[in-house]
Amino acid sequence: MPESLQILFERALATLPAPLHAPVQAYWDEYQSSFVTPTDPQHTASLIASLPAVFSASEFVARTCLQHPALLAELVDSGDLLRAYGPDELKTRARKIATQSTDEATLKTTLRGLRRREMLRIAWRDLAGWADLAEVLAMLSALADGCIDGALGCLMQWAVERDGTPLSPAGKPAHLVVLGMGKLGGGELNFSSDIDLIFAYSEEGDVQGGRRELSNHEFFIRLGRSLISVLNDATGDGFVFRVDMRLRPNGDSGPLALSFDAMEQYYQVHGREWERYAFIKARAVAGDAASGVDLLARLKPFVYRRYLDYSVVEAIRGLKVSIERELHRKGMEHNIKLGPGGIREIEFIGQAFQLIRGGREPALQVRPIQAVLAALEAGGDLTPQAVADLQAAYVFLRRTENHLQMTADRQTHSLPPEPREQLALAMGMGISDWGGFHAALRRHMRKVHGHFDQVFVAPQGEKPQEEDRGLAAVWLATLDSDALHARLAEAGFKDSAATEVLLHGLRAGHAYEGLSAQGRERLDRLMPLLLGAAGLTHDPQTTLARLIKLIEAIVRRSVYLALLVENPLALSQLVKLFSASDWIAHWISQHPVLLDELIDPVSLYVPLAKDALEAEIQSRLAHLPVDDLEAQMETLREFRHGHVLRVAAADVGQGLTPEETGAHLGHIAEVVVKQALALATYSMVEKHGEPTCKTPKGVETPGFAVIAYGKLGSLELGYTSDLDMIFLHHACAGEGMTDGDVQGSTSAAGDRTSGAAPRPLANEVFFARLGQRLIHILTARTPAGILYQVDMRLRPSGQSGMLVANLPAFLDYQRGHAWTWEHQALVRARALAGDPALCQAFENARTELLCQARDEEKLRQDVLEMRTRMRAAQSPHIAAHFDLKQDPGGMIDIEFMVQYWTLLRAHAHPQLTRQRGNIPILEALAGAGLLDAGTAQDLMDAYRRYLSVEHRFKLMERQALVAPEELGDYPAKVAAIWEQQLSSK
Repeated sequence: MPESLQILFERALATLPAPLHAPVQAYWDEYQSSFVTPTDPQHTASLIASLPAVFSASEFVARTCLQHPALLAELVDSGDLLRAYGPDELKTRARKIATQSTDEATLKTTLRGLRRREMLRIAWRDLAGWADLAEVLAMLSALADGCIDGALGCLMQWAVERDGTPLSPAGKPAHLVVLGMGKLGGGELNFSSDIDLIFAYSEEGDVQGGRRELSNHEFFIRLGRSLISVLNDATGDGFVFRVDMRLRPNGDSGPLALSFDAMEQYYQVHGREWERYAFIKARAVAGDAASGVDLLARLKPFVYRRYLDYSVVEAIRGLKVSIERELHRKGMEHNIKLGPGGIREIEFIGQAFQLIRGGREPALQVRPIQAVLAALEAGGDLTPQAVADLQAAYVFLRRTENHLQMTADRQTHSLPPEPREQLALAMGMGISDWGGFHAALRRHMRKVHGHFDQVFVAPQGEKPQEEDRGLAAVWLATLDSDALHARLAEAGFKDSAATEVLLHGLRAGHAYEGLSAQGRERLDRLMPLLLGAAGLTHDPQTTLARLIKLIEAIVRRSVYLALLVENPLALSQLVKLFSASDWIAHWISQHPVLLDELIDPVSLYVPLAKDALEAEIQSRLAHLPVDDLEAQMETLREFRHGHVLRVAAADVGQGLTPEETGAHLGHIAEVVVKQALALATYSMVEKHGEPTCKTPKGVETPGFAVIAYGKLGSLELGYTSDLDMIFLHHACAGEGMTDGDVQGSTSAAGDRTSGAAPRPLANEVFFARLGQRLIHILTARTPAGILYQVDMRLRPSGQSGMLVANLPAFLDYQRGHAWTWEHQALVRARALAGDPALCQAFENARTELLCQARDEEKLRQDVLEMRTRMRAAQSPHIAAHFDLKQDPGGMIDIEFMVQYWTLLRAHAHPQLTRQRGNIPILEALAGAGLLDAGTAQDLMDAYRRYLSVEHRFKLMERQALVAPEELGDYPAKVAAIWEQQLSSK
């Protein structure tokens, strides 16, 4: 040993606390005699300078160096010890080394030698401070991946040579897929971890080409046993990884390998909650990659459910209680993995949100817990401070876990009891004494446990309060009649007998009788809370009746019951909204997925602006496969339902002006139609290619546009308004066809295939089918309901006309054949979505048509005639009530007058055509001096009042029939203006 290295060693040793000197010196004294000096002096100096700290922290490293003295020099001379590997370097190396084996015995020896080298390297880089946690976890996982896949490749080759090839009934080779679960699946393997594996093969069938008959099942079970033996058997060289197969279907009692079909069937029928947790991190680590992707895709619906599943909170809470009970029984409360504030609690927080929301938020469908936490912060599910606390604790705890296991290459999560080991652990973590380390550890674990409690501690408390106990007895009918009625009256229900009938109807109904034990328990916990909250509203009886209708709608999906039990704020908002509006109650009952919207009242009562709506829906759709139209349609519906609820909540909450309500609802519809058109266009182009026109300038792509009419066009949409629309397309000078013959291969259904080419269509047929496709996306009833009803009767020639018109034909019809009422409809029309050039062309055409010079008397007579026909078709109603829309002096009179004045005056005042809404047009008429300011103000005030009442009545699920006194003198004023401006001329 050169004197300079001895001096360097002594200098490095002196930096350690005195209690650590003796054991390190003893290892060094024994190691010097066999030490192999690396060739590079500079690298050797770095090695020796780090050696005392590494030896003090890891007996495993010291013993490995003593037993294999040349190994450390080889790691230094190769450069591997002093650098970080590339992302796939270690996996590639492991697979390459495995292929050099000739039989199972040499494979075992080769892989154990690789493990020894790489575990020494990983531990040294960590303990010397040359690698961060991310590198350590990635390298440990990559080593396992490479060893598993390399071993499987060799074993599969030898098995086929010996026994033949496993084939499907169709004659295709069957493949084994090895799923890595837990920390291996997440790429977060710790230093001395077992590896949790599941084996699955692609198809049942038989092995062909062997000397004996074997089924695929028998073949892959034998292959799996060989793989476990190669990795797990303890030989003179140790083991590669301990293999745990207990996560497979039916655990130790289940077959070692199952076909994909059998796996899917098992999890659909028998899958348990803890198995969903396990599959969050599942990853194909070895075998056929394409088959692995297929298997995980088939199992995803089991893991990530499309609805919000708050039942997992209760399940994880129960699992944590059982873990803590077991730890207490074994005296292991300070276990850094399983104890309060330990690694498992961090993972539980992430997993809970993943299982609750991951089916609807694909950003949460990630494996590493740190990525999950980042996604939870980005989505607003956890505060930045909570995520910062959990991330910092995770790094500290996982580094501590690895250092504990690096001590002797032993799986442990308990802190060392012996002072010298404690000091060595603290120094390895960069803290100078045990007290400082222990304080830091407790600080991190207290923060973790605090955040865990915020997510998982039962919000209603483990014991019901006295008030809830009394209402529970009411719900369960365990009180005598007098006591029950007294308790209901005390809770706020004036008609206690009617309330008793409501509760009895729910409790005696088929829905309650058919509940599982768990579902009944959840409902029994929820109903006292609902009774208490409903009793505080202004009309408890009506509110409770509405709530019971919701319960009847959701009771079979007890996860919704769990959501309300677990979220008092959501329950509070639910009761508030059900008390305020029958329409909202019906809306939520129809779409129970909206219950999730109630959790955050800040966003619930703040409708988004149009640009924010567009950003949100694009973000939601971006996470879905481009060819999964079913999922895209569900997402559009959930988006629309949720944001309409926000508008309604704001309307009954702080209040919105009628213009704000109509504009918010109109923007939601506009954003939805734009996205629906994009989806329809994608599927049509996939089938048939892009439409084309040959022009003197070359080949051009003609456009398609959606034109909004009626309330959608004027942004005065109501809660249940249909969408009045027409469709236009650019016309070609000659015959135009889609370029389907030069697109990539697709099937007739639009899915990419290897054999079917897209079929070209005439442009007119393409656009007609595109319109039909768009209508289907908007109107089809899915599990989430429909998006909108669509009214296309305003297209040229109405219901007898073509669904999609080209722009020249539209212009020709409007110029020479349209009725006056069709030009009236143009006043509110606007280009909504589609090709920008075509949208602008329509806007230009609209302006031209509206600005035509008109004969005033003919225009007046046409408008009067149409209004008379509408009144004649009006359904009769009680004479004592006023029909907001149809009666003289109502909304339609105002709209007709606005349209009349626009058509009459736009020739000389084209600025009138820039507006679509009735109130903005009235303002423009008054501003141009075309209408008396007082008259315009009376009409605007009346229209606002009518819109306000209409929205309120819709939220109350009432017809637009009003007691005249509620409208004051507005109908009389409007009728007088109508008479003056139209009827009396």
